[in-house]
Amino acid sequence: MTDGNSVRVVAAGDHFVLPSLIARAVEHEVERADVRELRLGWPLEPFGPVAEVQEASDAEDAMIEALAGAEVLVTQMGPVTAKVLAACPDLKLVVVCRGGPVNVNLDAAKDHDVRVCFAPGRNAAATAEFTVGMMLAALRRIPQAHDPLVRQGSWEGATYYTYERSGLELEDLPVGLVGYGAVGSRVARVLCAFGARVMVHDPYVHGEIHGLRVTSLDDLLRRSQVITLHARLTPETRGLIGARELGLLPSGAVVVNVARGPLLDEGALCDALESGRLSAAALDTYEREPLPARSRLLGLAERVVLTPHLGGASRAVAEKAARIAAEEVGRWVRGEPLAHCLT
Repeated sequence: MTDGNSVRVVAAGDHFVLPSLIARAVEHEVERADVRELRLGWPLEPFGPVAEVQEASDAEDAMIEALAGAEVLVTQMGPVTAKVLAACPDLKLVVVCRGGPVNVNLDAAKDHDVRVCFAPGRNAAATAEFTVGMMLAALRRIPQAHDPLVRQGSWEGATYYTYERSGLELEDLPVGLVGYGAVGSRVARVLCAFGARVMVHDPYVHGEIHGLRVTSLDDLLRRSQVITLHARLTPETRGLIGARELGLLPSGAVVVNVARGPLLDEGALCDALESGRLSAAALDTYEREPLPARSRLLGLAERVVLTPHLGGASRAVAEKAARIAAEEVGRWVRGEPLAHCLT
C-alpha cells in the first residue's frame, strides 16, 4: 500500500486512549511509521510535544492541519467528517479505537475511497467485570453502607445488618441475561462461578451457552430475581424493557444496565423503584447523558447505584484499543485483508 517510504500516521488520541499509546502501538507494528501525535479534548495537564485542542469546535480544523500529507489516521473520538475527508486527499485509511466508527462519515469516506476500520471487543472484559461489580453493589447495598461511614463518620450503614434490610447473595440466585454477546457471555461465566442460576435470552445466539437458554423474554423476566441487559441498541431494542416488562419481574427484583441507556425506560424504572415493586437498580448508562441534574434517579439514592458510563474504562481497554488499531494499520501496510473494515 506504500511506495517504500515511511508511512505517515496521525495518532489522534484523547484523555483515555492517549496519543502516545497509539503511537507506540503503531511504531511496534509498522517499522516505517512516521507518527504525529494529536491530543483532542480537554487535557488536564500539559502533554509534552503534542498538539492540544481545547474546544470541541476546533477539532475539525486541528484534524485537517495534523493530517496534511498523512495516509493513515488512528483516532478514538476525532471527528472524521465530510469536511475533514475533503480537505485531506492523501488520507487512505482511518482506524477508530472503538467498537464502531460512529465518529466517521462513512458515506463521505466511501466517496473519497478511504478505508474505515474499528476495534471491536476491546472493552468486553472490562464491561463484564464492571457489570458484575455493579450487580454485587446493588445486591449487597455496598454504596449505601459506604456513604454514611465515609461522609459523616456514622455507623448508620450497619442497619443493613438486619434480616429485613440485608441484601441478596449470588449463590442460587436466578439471574437473567438479556443478550449473550461478547459481554453477556463473559458475565454468564462469572455468575456461574458464583453459583448463580443463570438464564439467557438471545434469539441470535445458537450453540452452547453458560446457563439455561430461555426462548421467551417474558418467561426470562418472570423467572429472574435479577436481570442484566447486554443487547445491542437498535430500533427494535430501544425501550426493550418498559413498564410491562418490569411488571413481569418478581417483587423485589433488581435491574442492572451497563449496556445502552435507551434499552430501558427510565420513567418506568423509577415508578417501579418508588413503588417498591423493584428493590434496586444499578445503572452505568442512561437515556440522556450526562444524566440530567433533575433526573428522578438522583432522588432514589437508597435504591440505586449510579455511575457515569465507566463500564468500558480500564487501562487495559485503552491499551487493547491502540493495539487492535495498530494491527489494522500493519495489515494495510503489508497489503493484507483488513480484519474489521466497513468501507
